[in-house]
Amino acid sequence: MIALRRFLDAMPLWIVIGACLTLGLAPFTPEPHIWEKLKMLFSGAYFRPIDLFDMLMHGAPFVLLALKLAFWRRAG
Repeated sequence: MIALRRFLDAMPLWIVIGACLTLGLAPFTPEPHIWEKLKMLFSGAYFRPIDLFDMLMHGAPFVLLALKLAFWRRAG
């Protein structure tokens, strides 16, 4: 946990936000990929292992952003 915090503290916030806006939301048309995968997951549609991997890859920047903001808030 300490190593993760050091990693996130060393990473500038603008890089994490940039990753969310590019990798997290790509491809942008017809709808963001992460949104499509989340809809599939919550609707109960057939979810293959590649879809899970794809959702994890596109969702990773958002998880990093949430953790960075949580650590930042806690440090106050």
